[in-house]
Amino acid sequence: MSKIVYINGAYVPEQDAKVSIFDRGFLFGDGVYEVIPVLNSRLVESAHALARLDRSLGEIAMAWPCAQEDYVPILEALRARNKIEEGYVYMQVTRGVADRDFAFPANTPTSFVGFASAKKLIDNPKAITGVAVVSVPDLRWKRRDIKSINLLAQCLAKQEAASRGAFEGWMHEDGFVTEGASSTAYIVKGNKIITRGLSNAILPAIRRKVIIALARDHEIALEERPFSLAEALAADEAFLSSATTLVMPVVSIDDKPVADGKPGRITQLMRRLYIEMLRQEADC
Repeated sequence: MSKIVYINGAYVPEQDAKVSIFDRGFLFGDGVYEVIPVLNSRLVESAHALARLDRSLGEIAMAWPCAQEDYVPILEALRARNKIEEGYVYMQVTRGVADRDFAFPANTPTSFVGFASAKKLIDNPKAITGVAVVSVPDLRWKRRDIKSINLLAQCLAKQEAASRGAFEGWMHEDGFVTEGASSTAYIVKGNKIITRGLSNAILPAIRRKVIIALARDHEIALEERPFSLAEALAADEAFLSSATTLVMPVVSIDDKPVADGKPGRITQLMRRLYIEMLRQEADC
């Protein structure tokens, strides 16, 4: 069955969706995106995604593609048309169609596209076994706090991880882990969660924000600071988070086991707390 996708106000079969070769997203990667999880046929954490999209658009001086109050209903309709019960909705906004010139075109309508996909978020077998990560150089630009569609460096990191038999690449620079190619990185030492603090060096990830709040609500120690690869290898536990992995145990780094090579107690607790919170929002 063909997917129904959203493109500039219309819901159409994927094979009928067309984007101009002069779209600045295609030519320059001039755009931003969001991914919203779906659970029990409901978009969850959409308020966080709306706030971050607003920030990303503001940081690159790009106009909203629709009225802000219409944004979530558009994505909800896209989910419904594709009958997605569990998975995610992806959307992106670009600066629109104009002759190729680096400077921003004047008075050009933005382009707004999206699609929905089914994916197991809760009963993910990798959450039981844990996943492997490998270290890769961080080759990205200096405004990683913007959720840009310009993802070539992340593609290179993901491909290196895949070629080395790993699930994710943990990017590093100046001796410290920044974040995963498509996730936030955490370690646990002495029952304390450690993750890098916010700056232009990392994305202000939604799952990161929620995990920090959950840890504080349940009196789980958490420290926001950089950590090195050596510190990660000596950690008691490690995990990552993203829209489609939620909280995912990391059991090896660069082919070396983290502690006993099994998902740790704090990691499993954070995944359970996170899923409980999502289920409450989705009423399931």
